[in-house]
Amino acid sequence: VGNYKRTVKRIDDGHRLCNDLMNCIHERARIEKVYAQQLTEWAKRWKQLVEKGPQYGTVERAWCAFMSEAEKVSELHLEVKGSLMNEDFEKIKNWQKEAFHKQMMGGFKETKEAEDGFRKAQKPWAKKLKEVEAAKKAYHAACKEEKLAISRETNSKADPALNPEQLKKLQDKVERSKQDVLKTKEKYEKSLKELDNATPQYMENMEQVFEQCQQFEEKRLRFFREVLLEVQKHLDLSNVASYKNIYRELEQNIKSADAVEDLRWFRANQGPGMSMNWPQFEEWSADLNRTLSRREKKKASDGVTLTGINQTGDQVSQPNKHSSSLSVQSNTVQSVQSSYNPFEDEEDTGSTVSEKEDNKIKNVSSYEKNQSYPTDWSDEESNNPFSSTDANGDTNPFDEDTPPAMEVRVRALYDYEGQEQDELSFKAGDELTKMENEDEQGWCKGRLDNGQVGLYPANYVEPIQ
Repeated sequence: VGNYKRTVKRIDDGHRLCNDLMNCIHERARIEKVYAQQLTEWAKRWKQLVEKGPQYGTVERAWCAFMSEAEKVSELHLEVKGSLMNEDFEKIKNWQKEAFHKQMMGGFKETKEAEDGFRKAQKPWAKKLKEVEAAKKAYHAACKEEKLAISRETNSKADPALNPEQLKKLQDKVERSKQDVLKTKEKYEKSLKELDNATPQYMENMEQVFEQCQQFEEKRLRFFREVLLEVQKHLDLSNVASYKNIYRELEQNIKSADAVEDLRWFRANQGPGMSMNWPQFEEWSADLNRTLSRREKKKASDGVTLTGINQTGDQVSQPNKHSSSLSVQSNTVQSVQSSYNPFEDEEDTGSTVSEKEDNKIKNVSSYEKNQSYPTDWSDEESNNPFSSTDANGDTNPFDEDTPPAMEVRVRALYDYEGQEQDELSFKAGDELTKMENEDEQGWCKGRLDNGQVGLYPANYVEPIQ
């Protein structure tokens, strides 16, 4: 009696499971959206870095094809997010609203109907069962009383001090108890028979209500299966033709990279094949062009734009796709900080770009494509761009073989576990070599005794005296 409540509870569980499935889909949709945003940000940032970097020609186009792939995949994942929320989520929400009807006093109409149906079907049988339990209790009590009376009578016969009158009372008690046992037994058997006769009808009525609950649950289970299949179709990008085309196009772009073609282009635009403006005799003209003195050029370097001066006044066009001038501040051209790791992951904070990412230098090489070089020249070694410490190779952040300017042995004061791929991990008391001084963010570059090179917090170590 009352065990039907497990079946009734299943209806309430069905409503809660709808909420759980909606939350599950909503979380997956949020993951798809964040992933799409990260792909877009990654593609935008690296596309700018590659376009400004020194790579050129067909290999540049092959490299940029990865950014195009990321943008297209990002769009597909945004479509997945839209399908999950606009189709699957809304479908579950609407089905739940149609299947479960809330009552004014709380609970669901379907739950109350099932519970009332079970209670009504069980009430007559439960009443008879109660009568059987009462008859059973009375019968067992009579049997106990009979046994006690017989025991007293037997003990009294062995007692010589007991008078005949008292013995007669005990014998009468035994007779009455035997009659009570017969009556209660008959009543118990009768009520049990009535209960057995009512059991088939009780089972039929209960199964009828149970089948109604089964049908309701079957609708939910079939609906869940249908929705899960639709979610699977939305998530499965392998069957999307445009998804396959993205990687087919990416493969074609990579295979189209031609080293010979790139070398030929560089020779024609940056090497001996360039269009040259050889010096020619020029008549002096006061109003044509004037030559900047060395002192005036130094003043101009504090300003803004460095521009090549043509002595003939005619601008010779070169088949170079890059600009011939560069507007920069005096402190703009600098070497890339050693703390910048171009492969470092963004912090998982949900923001578009982490604070650590904001502090990174956005160059991937020591010079940009559109960087111009001064047109004047000198025999002085100080003006030779190839003898300077700012030469291209020395400031390439990808070149980890650059000899350090100063190395100092330091000892760790505390334990530190590297949080990124370019960070070192050590224990308090470990010794390592500091290769570069502390940067603006408080990080130093060092080398462990096992040869591993990376970053560590400057305040975690002290110099070894």
